[in-house]
Amino acid sequence: MRVIGGKAKGRRLRGTLTSAARPTTERVRAAIFNILRPELFIDGRVLDLYAGSGSVGIEALSRGAGWVDFVEQNRRQCEVIQGNLANTGFDSQAQVHCADVEKCLGALPGPYRLVLMDPPYRFLELGGLLESMAAIDGLVQDDGTVVVGHSRHLDLQTEYRPLQLFSHRRYGDNVVDFFQKGVS
Repeated sequence: MRVIGGKAKGRRLRGTLTSAARPTTERVRAAIFNILRPELFIDGRVLDLYAGSGSVGIEALSRGAGWVDFVEQNRRQCEVIQGNLANTGFDSQAQVHCADVEKCLGALPGPYRLVLMDPPYRFLELGGLLESMAAIDGLVQDDGTVVVGHSRHLDLQTEYRPLQLFSHRRYGDNVVDFFQKGVS
């Protein structure tokens, strides 16, 4: 696995250590960043939930994000993220939160311009998580974007007020949904 664009393009990243984690493929990461407008995250705050190896958040840093908060529950994976950040030179622009995503959402320092999440496919409460995120004042900034990777077998709603679906893409068994937060 490697960084596919930006300042750290070509740098190798250590992958996931657990079979429960499913890393976001280079193809899907490329697609996400080809769809996103760069001004959405350049110099901005980004949140990478269910971070795994940190590859998606590191891709954002490589392409100009100012700061990324990574949230990953598995301690060994948190160490992998720290190592990948050091290897790419972005360790001073990030913080790794080794915690349960659902429990720490309200304590994160947002607001975030961009939230990236690609939870394990067995996680079926994605709709509930999006509802929780939408209800937390100051987590996602107005006009911010939430990008959700999930299995094609899981259908999400088109709206989790104030998050509105604006793009739905399928890549094999992977689906990526893009939500924008309406201005309150």
